[in-house]
Amino acid sequence: MAINYKQIGEEIISIVGEENITGITHCATRLRLEVKDRSVIDDKKIEKIDQVKGVFFNAGQYQIILGTGIVNKVYDSLVQNNHELLEKETTLEEMKQPSNPIKHAIRTLSDIFVPIIPGIVATGLFLGLKGVFLNDSVLAFFGTSADKIPEFALVLLSVLTDTVFAFLPALICWSAFKKFGGTPIIGFVIGLMLVSPMLPNAYSVADLNSGVEPLMAFGFIPIVGYQGSVLTALVIGLLGAKLEKVLRRKMPNSLDLMFTPFVVILVMMLTGLLVLGPILHVVENGLVYLITGLIKLPFGIGGLLIGFLYPLAVMTGMHHLFIMIETSLLATTGFNPLITLCAMYGFANAAVSFAVSVRAKDKNVKVIGTSAGVTQLLGVSEPALFGITIRYGMKPLGIMLGCSALGGAVLSLLNVQANSYGLAVILSPLMYIYSSYQLVTYIVVGICIFILSFVLTYLFGVPKEVMMSDDEYLGEQQ
Repeated sequence: MAINYKQIGEEIISIVGEENITGITHCATRLRLEVKDRSVIDDKKIEKIDQVKGVFFNAGQYQIILGTGIVNKVYDSLVQNNHELLEKETTLEEMKQPSNPIKHAIRTLSDIFVPIIPGIVATGLFLGLKGVFLNDSVLAFFGTSADKIPEFALVLLSVLTDTVFAFLPALICWSAFKKFGGTPIIGFVIGLMLVSPMLPNAYSVADLNSGVEPLMAFGFIPIVGYQGSVLTALVIGLLGAKLEKVLRRKMPNSLDLMFTPFVVILVMMLTGLLVLGPILHVVENGLVYLITGLIKLPFGIGGLLIGFLYPLAVMTGMHHLFIMIETSLLATTGFNPLITLCAMYGFANAAVSFAVSVRAKDKNVKVIGTSAGVTQLLGVSEPALFGITIRYGMKPLGIMLGCSALGGAVLSLLNVQANSYGLAVILSPLMYIYSSYQLVTYIVVGICIFILSFVLTYLFGVPKEVMMSDDEYLGEQQ
């Protein structure tokens, strides 16, 4: 049966109240409404509407979870033929702008890193495949060994696995310039200068056995390339874009095309290599050491803390801060243990949704629970988190948090760590294929956490009203 998107939209508006809406937009999975009076909205009526997977209210926004693809069509059906709603149309950025400045800063970081994630994810998979192809046992199975592999094949493998991290500052500068209103190609050029092959390579300088030393400017400023440096590229991108915008306002039109890029590139190259680079590189290394130290706390305590805190960070939007730390870890160590310790959240959250769906008698809850669980397995957590886990109280939330924390602790004790990021739940094992131990251990722990979370929720976490039909519930209320 075809989905009537127009009817879904009209039912939502009739319950919320058109006059109650002051702003309307949507994200990947949710219809977002800014409302005057949240108390007049009947959540249960909204949740009974076809395709609605849950609702929640946050920062003045009434958010209705519809799912990827569906939300776009419902939104379009609403604004196309309704001039009053069209006038209230806003953007996701405008809705988020007035909120907490810390949240805004974290969201900005996310906007910078998200465009470059596909390249790093692909590189992580290449690294995993490289580990498999060069594994002695695999090579022996095919009757060969590493020393018999042609040099050109090894070089091509290195091109696939090393390029993104070698030029990571260029990618970050490009994305930062784009985010802050500068010309992206100028940012890309500045980023390339930070990793110019004419500079001493940062990785070689860090290797005491390489014999490579930094160049010294004025006798006391070390000059090196910033391969893998995230923070330096991020700040240079921000300052460079701001400088470009100022210059374009003041520069005569006849000189703008030539001299604005000239000044921006010159100033930011010197600032990056002589001033900010040496300072921020120390700060960045300190941050990496701090997080690494937390992760390596004895008896899995670090993994327990991170596994518990990550779902709470997702609820508040603070999880976007993790992306920068993960990028730094990958660039400096080649591994990403942080995402490993956060990963069990997805397994536990999906299991809670499926358990609620299995025990529910209400058909709508069954559909929402199943679809939210499947969506979580594919990496989108909001429908399960807000539509099921949080919606049904502290028991399912506590089970999810406890299982996520337990999974983090176990993985920390077993020293499991990814070599990429950006892959969740079902696809996440691909980040561990570089080692059979890592892959098998991760999968076993993930399955155990899923089963544990499902069983605990099934036995103790499903509210009584969910396990009753509407007639039984109403009868008991009377």
